[in-house]
Amino acid sequence: MKRTLINYLGLLGMVSLLSYTAAVIFSPLAYPDYHWLSQAVSDLSAEAASSRTLWNQLSALYMPCGIVCCTVNCIAVAGKYNKMLRLGVYLFALMNWVTAVGYAMFPLTDAGTPNGFQNIMHLVVTGAVVALSILALVLMICGGCFQRQCRSLGFWAGAALFLMILGAVGVNLLPRAYFGLAERFSTFAAVGFNAVLGIYLYNDFS
Repeated sequence: MKRTLINYLGLLGMVSLLSYTAAVIFSPLAYPDYHWLSQAVSDLSAEAASSRTLWNQLSALYMPCGIVCCTVNCIAVAGKYNKMLRLGVYLFALMNWVTAVGYAMFPLTDAGTPNGFQNIMHLVVTGAVVALSILALVLMICGGCFQRQCRSLGFWAGAALFLMILGAVGVNLLPRAYFGLAERFSTFAAVGFNAVLGIYLYNDFS
C-alpha cells in the first residue's frame, strides 16, 4: 500500500505513549518522597510537586502527539465503516481533547485530594474523561463486531476497556497502599489504545 501523510501521522500515537511512559517512570526521580504504588500519576504534575518541571519536559510530546493522532483518525474514518465504529473514534478523540484542555485549566494543586474549586474541577474532568473513554471503547467494540475489516480493532478496544475496569475495581477494592498501581491500569489503557489507533491509521485500517 502507498502511505500518505495522514497514515504517517498515525505514528504520533506511539510517540505520545513513549513520552507519557518516560514521564511516569522518570519524573519520580525529582520527587524523593513519591511512592508509585500508592500515589496517583497526577501527583507528579501537581502545581506544588517538585517533579512538575521534569514531568512537563518528559511529557512534552505526550498530549500534542496524542491529540494529532486521534484527530487525524477522525478524518480517516469519516464516511467509512459503520456508524458505531466512527462514533467511537470521534468520542475517543473528544476524550483526548477534554483531557488536554481540562487538566491544563484545572491542574491538581498538591498531591492527594486537596480541597478547593480547582481540585474539585480536576476530579470533574477526570470523571468526564473516564465516562467518554468507556463509551468510546464500547462503541468501537460493537462497531468492530459488525465491521469485518476492523474486528481486531474491536478486540483491542475490549482489552483497553478490560484494563480500565480492572483499574477502577482495583482503586476501590485494593488497600490504599496499592492505589497508584491500580490507577495505572486505567491511565495506560487510554494512552496505549491511542497508540493502537495510530498503528491502525498507519496501516490504513487494513
